[in-house]
Amino acid sequence: MTKSIISFICLASAIALFFFYTKPAYDGLDTVKEKITQYNQALDKAAELQRLKQSLLSRYNSFNPADIDRLHKLLPDHVDNVRLVLDLDTLASKHGLALQNVVISAAAPEDPAAAEIIGPSLEEYGSLTLGFATTGAYDRFVTFLADLEKSLRVVDVVELKITPAASTGGAEPTYRFDIVLRTYWLK
Repeated sequence: MTKSIISFICLASAIALFFFYTKPAYDGLDTVKEKITQYNQALDKAAELQRLKQSLLSRYNSFNPADIDRLHKLLPDHVDNVRLVLDLDTLASKHGLALQNVVISAAAPEDPAAAEIIGPSLEEYGSLTLGFATTGAYDRFVTFLADLEKSLRVVDVVELKITPAASTGGAEPTYRFDIVLRTYWLK
């Protein structure tokens, strides 16, 4: 009889051990297997992204560096006020003009309600206004604007005032040109 009681106690202990320890540990193994599957999928995705990155990097490196420089000049990723003023001054000097009274300011948003929004801007680009004056003959100024239009840098003429300048006694009349440009860059 003691053998049957001991056998019954051992059987009850085994059943209790199964339900209170083994089964919860085994059920927890399913969640671990799910996490392992998710991690393996994430590793596969990371390896795929790494291959894509290498592919894109090799394509980028195959581009002509001069073309990349032209693209950065077309739409830069930062504001370089000094370079912009120097480029404009070089362009103007090719036409016998000189920049005077250069004023640089951040462009105001087109929508006044957008100016009141607090937080990061949702626009993918920024803009900057640049105002300056120059004095010279009208035909030289027109060719300057034509070259500015053909330049790689994206600029919009926002404002243009033409006033007669004091006569220098030359054959060509001279004018004072006050111009405001807006330029853009990627954020």
